[in-house]
Amino acid sequence: MENLQPEDKNQKFKKWFKRVGIGGVIFFTVKGIAWLFVFYYGAELFQDCTGK
Repeated sequence: MENLQPEDKNQKFKKWFKRVGIGGVIFFTVKGIAWLFVFYYGAELFQDCTGK
């Protein structure tokens, strides 16, 4: 295993962020929020189907 310093990790994050850009960050944030809604409302839908 290589011993990474905090600066190396920070440098990797900056390189990743430059590659993906702000559009990618917004896309993945919205995608994550959409999946939270899918799971929440999907669970509610199945809970309603049980005849509660």
